[in-house]
Amino acid sequence: MTLSNKTRLGLILLVVAAMRPLHAGAQADQQNAPAVPAPAVSSPVITASANSDSNDVADTANNTGDRMLTPPPVSGQSYPMATVSEERSNYLLGGVTFNAAYSDNVLGSTTFAPVSDISYSVWPTIALDETTTRLHTTLTYAPGFTFYQRTSAYNQADQNLSANLSYRLSPHVTAWVRDTFQKTSNVFNSPEQGLDISVSGSPEALSNTIISPLADQLGNNGNLGITYQFSANAMVGASGTFLNLHYSNSSQVPGLYDGASREGMAFYAVRITPQHYIGVTYQYQDLLAYPAQATNETQAHAVLFFYTFHPSVRVSFSLFGGPQYYSAGSQFAPAGTLIATPSQAWTPAAGASVNYQLQRTSVAASYFHSVSGGSGLVGAVQLDSATLTLRQQLTRSLSGEIGGAYANNSILTANSLGGHSIIASAALQQQVGVHFNAQAGYTRLHQDYTFFSANPDTNREWVSVSYQFSRPLGR
Repeated sequence: MTLSNKTRLGLILLVVAAMRPLHAGAQADQQNAPAVPAPAVSSPVITASANSDSNDVADTANNTGDRMLTPPPVSGQSYPMATVSEERSNYLLGGVTFNAAYSDNVLGSTTFAPVSDISYSVWPTIALDETTTRLHTTLTYAPGFTFYQRTSAYNQADQNLSANLSYRLSPHVTAWVRDTFQKTSNVFNSPEQGLDISVSGSPEALSNTIISPLADQLGNNGNLGITYQFSANAMVGASGTFLNLHYSNSSQVPGLYDGASREGMAFYAVRITPQHYIGVTYQYQDLLAYPAQATNETQAHAVLFFYTFHPSVRVSFSLFGGPQYYSAGSQFAPAGTLIATPSQAWTPAAGASVNYQLQRTSVAASYFHSVSGGSGLVGAVQLDSATLTLRQQLTRSLSGEIGGAYANNSILTANSLGGHSIIASAALQQQVGVHFNAQAGYTRLHQDYTFFSANPDTNREWVSVSYQFSRPLGR
């Protein structure tokens, strides 16, 4: 079954139009209802700026407090995308999401011709966000079950689990632990429905930039660190990051392989005015790829200088750059043949990011040029990556979101095996009463790699209905 572009657009507009009568019937209930709850997510629910400690918001709302913000280039965390009007804290949230999606190319390049299919998914979700005097905890668990009409062999029980704990050891020492785990057959199979395009101001453990076809996979991304503000305007910190990617069945992903990265970082930052920060960071990376029985390893070292402009706790602009040195060992192909001898080189690393989290609008964008893990490729890459996400509260109960990402992966030792990918998504969410919301969206994916060259494009349309309840927690 193949749908034309006009038909796809018509289906989405029909669903959105159907939402309006439901909304009209629920207006009386909404007038006395509490604030609209934030949408369910598959990543930690961040209620304060992701690059500051949640306990600092009162002190730093106007950047006049003694506590320094952790600059985005060294925070190791993604920017929040909820608007200020959607933010919540100290609550227990639960619910369930039902979803239907159509894709015109579910198997990627593993077949000679694109295979279209319709899938149905259900995700129970539970989330906790609690803030105490010293501890801020966010936990989210969303198991999922996905069923396909034509490719039923890929029916999958998915797992989405994330945790974020930030603990203030003393007035000026904060430690954090973050971890995200995903088990899925399709990276779009999550409550975020392809809109989980996270934007970070930090080059640590850049997220996967290759979207695999329908394939069983495990992903785990963790980060821990500590910051110490040892004077009124100076801060030091250190963090470690790991990322593991495992494909359960290699025959489902020709040209992609298991991979891992281990990164360590230390930084020194100075607040030269209440709104301007400068600093320097040292970064070490150990990047691994596992084609067949081989291990391809690359180590990289970088000294990066950064600048952050923080006009408020919810607005920031950052730049970083500096020299990076990498050393790649012998690189092997899946058959065990040597494709590259050991090599070393100096290369520049640079990036920029911006974040605006306003009352009804939230925008985040970033660009990175850096040595990075291959996200499933045969070895480490020189990555050029750009991401953009925009969320707009259109009315009290209607919101829209668009997101896009571009990544060019040039393998350090074998450029011909690299390529680029482009993904773009758009969605509308309509809140219906206090407990229900409906969503409709479209995702476009293009990937140009040698092993994806046959069928590089995927179009996906989806609709979902969610039920949520929330309970406030004591402060």
